[in-house]
Amino acid sequence: MALPFRQVNVFSATPTGGNPVAVVHDAGTLTSEQMAAFARWTNLSETTFLLAPTVPGADYRVRIFTPTSELPFAGHPTLGTAHAWLEAGGVPAGDQLVQECGVGLVTIRRQAPPGGAQARDAKEPLLAFAAPPLLRSGPVEAEDRSRIARALRIEAADIVRAAWVDNGPGWVGVQLSDADAVLALRIDPAQFDGLNIGVIGPHSPSDRARLGADVEVRAFVPEIGVVEDPVTGSLNASLGQWLAGDVLPSSYVASQGTMLGRRGRVHITRSDDGQVWAAGETTTTITGEAGL
Repeated sequence: MALPFRQVNVFSATPTGGNPVAVVHDAGTLTSEQMAAFARWTNLSETTFLLAPTVPGADYRVRIFTPTSELPFAGHPTLGTAHAWLEAGGVPAGDQLVQECGVGLVTIRRQAPPGGAQARDAKEPLLAFAAPPLLRSGPVEAEDRSRIARALRIEAADIVRAAWVDNGPGWVGVQLSDADAVLALRIDPAQFDGLNIGVIGPHSPSDRARLGADVEVRAFVPEIGVVEDPVTGSLNASLGQWLAGDVLPSSYVASQGTMLGRRGRVHITRSDDGQVWAAGETTTTITGEAGL
């Protein structure tokens, strides 16, 4: 059976500069096994399947698969799927889109890009999702900090702060002294032992102006078959819930994917009501049919 298919690049205006997600439309006839098999075949960090909603208030339902498992939520697939749904003619019931997924309902809005060179070049409004509540939060015990240090091949003393910031994929957040320390990491995948680690560090003032980004982020997820994810919406959203408006400004731009030859940019904003939004540009790179 041939189903409409899009591959959408997320968190970059450049067609190959962000993180791609495969989106299969009209997937209601597929079994879970077929979805999982197709996700293994695409071998992208995530593949999504658009379905009719099952709860009131949702515009559509999405299932999200990595090459090895199904996720209750993920960020760049959320924005990429919303982009694909709108491009295929989807019309939200209200002013904002409402996505049904494993963690419940997630709100997505269009927003004007903030100031800066990256934003001035943007031709379309950004899509932004409301960060869902954290499933696990709080401090990281000393034993886990030691495990994290071994996995990242650093000393435990190099960790400025760490916290559980899990909104579905199991994230633990780690702040290092600066962006250079983040970019210098050479991990040991054999030491992760179930950990999915997101690392963040601030750029210097001169690099902020040059790069159009305030912080550098890297996401290491070897347990799901992706050693390093290029640009990660769920992680950046949860890091924003942890740090925005406290350690970091309430609005900032994260750079991610540098070490993989990508130029991803994630715009994080904490609203006055405390809600964190993660925004980015979305671009369709492939349109066609998936023979399933």
